[in-house]
Amino acid sequence: MDSGPSPLSYRLPFLMDGGMCTELRKLGMPPDACLPVWVVEHPQEVALVQRAYLDAGAQLLVTPNCGGNRAAMAEHGHCVVSVNQKIAHMTQKIGTGRAVIAGGLSSTGLSLPPVGEHNFEELVEIYKEQAEAMLDSVDLFFLESMTQIYEARAAALAVQSLCDKPIFVSVCCDDEGRLWGSGTDVLAALIVMQGLGVAAFGIGCTSVEVTVEQLERLNEYAMIPLLAKPCGPLEAPQSAAKLAAAGARMFGGCCDTGAKDIFLLGAALQNLDFTALPVPHFTADPDVIACASSHEARFITPDVDVGEPVECSSMMLEDILRAELEQTCGAIKVLIRDEEDLQIFAENQYAIKEALCIETDEVELMEGALRLFQGRAFYDGLGGLSEDELERMRIKYGLVIL
Repeated sequence: MDSGPSPLSYRLPFLMDGGMCTELRKLGMPPDACLPVWVVEHPQEVALVQRAYLDAGAQLLVTPNCGGNRAAMAEHGHCVVSVNQKIAHMTQKIGTGRAVIAGGLSSTGLSLPPVGEHNFEELVEIYKEQAEAMLDSVDLFFLESMTQIYEARAAALAVQSLCDKPIFVSVCCDDEGRLWGSGTDVLAALIVMQGLGVAAFGIGCTSVEVTVEQLERLNEYAMIPLLAKPCGPLEAPQSAAKLAAAGARMFGGCCDTGAKDIFLLGAALQNLDFTALPVPHFTADPDVIACASSHEARFITPDVDVGEPVECSSMMLEDILRAELEQTCGAIKVLIRDEEDLQIFAENQYAIKEALCIETDEVELMEGALRLFQGRAFYDGLGGLSEDELERMRIKYGLVIL
């Protein structure tokens, strides 16, 4: 497959596309339309917008299939695999030789316990189905404007089960830097997704001002390129300078960002001296180890006190709340003994706000707990697991090993 340049062949700064959905509405797409279905039925309009972005200098096109997963399309009566294959192929045909093609993955709208009734592995399978449909036509995958950390994790794990193509992630947040709909701190989201091995992370579908403010926070801890895809219209010279100074090295737009905005953004980037800007880099101070709960960033030291382990029992929620209220330790340790414990852990993990240490002496249980936990956990070496298995889980799930 000749799909154009590799995503790793471009030097930073890197210019992405803009807000496809709002541009297609200008060309007649109804506000209540199912985007993927409309795109398949209107290829000429889609090509018009995509070519405009390419002519404006965009080096990346994201497939216009927001909401193209099984859960979001359930009531529209179309084949998810067929729709995503067609959209990915359409985008590949337009962008071949000119841009990197990114397979878009977005929200399912499904909730996990205690809010909803769906389980994490169900989400993984939903994203796997969609990603596999696009696999032969895309160079990378873009988890765009995510608002739930469990959806971002599920999508990343789904892609990684299929291939080793790069994964970019953008999250959408409010003025306080909290993901819309979930309240997860964007710094916690960076720590979690960075641990999973994604290739880039940043803020999307958010105002320029908030994007700048949050990128400044992320920059201190980023070990991967930071991206910015804010809502427009953009005031290109000023926006480019602010975003670059905040740490962004990959630039694009979301809602109300047309081809003209992308052109002006690209021109502004050419006039910036990136060698004079601070290099985004987390020094990885050995005494400052980044972990995260499902909502908060947490930093521990190698000698962190985990206290007595919390057991997975009918009293687990009360035990977690008590341990966090007393705050006598720097982290919470949870003991996993069997498969039943995993189910109890899954139902109560969201009460954990401090850094989490998982203790178990079985590899399968450790892996099960790491898949279920929607943060970034650590291991203090007291469970007797082999170094090889721990290293595998560090790479796959971001497990921090003390």
